[in-house]
Amino acid sequence: MTIYSLLLLIHIVAAVVGLGASFGMPVLMRSVKTVSQAKFALAVSEGIEKFAKVGSIVLLITGIIMAIINPYLFKEIWYIASLVIYVAVQPIAAGLLPKKAKAQMQALENHQGEELPEEYITLAKQSAPLNNVLHISAIILIILMTIKPF
Repeated sequence: MTIYSLLLLIHIVAAVVGLGASFGMPVLMRSVKTVSQAKFALAVSEGIEKFAKVGSIVLLITGIIMAIINPYLFKEIWYIASLVIYVAVQPIAAGLLPKKAKAQMQALENHQGEELPEEYITLAKQSAPLNNVLHISAIILIILMTIKPF
């Protein structure tokens, strides 16, 4: 096995682990009906997010190292587009969504009773389109890296 093949294997495993976690979190969060469920789901989501972050960082590092090994990748439109998309969604993945989750947890902590507070529901609705952007971006990245269309 060459170093490049090993990097590619690590890259693919990181994609499965990181993207799988990213796709699972919104499903988990949509299923909550009570404050207790929401607190539990947010705690689980925080743990799952670690897989997504580590996977994302490993994807970037291995992708760049593979291009250093094979510099022609820096001339491939699909590769450049993948990097641009990856960088473009990082403010959502690393900034906006974690802030929304933290605000949701604060809304739950400040709430009495089991009915979900309106602030929590509003924040969840604001997070949904951001998650959609991440998921669409991830699918585009997978397509670009798999079929290398241009």
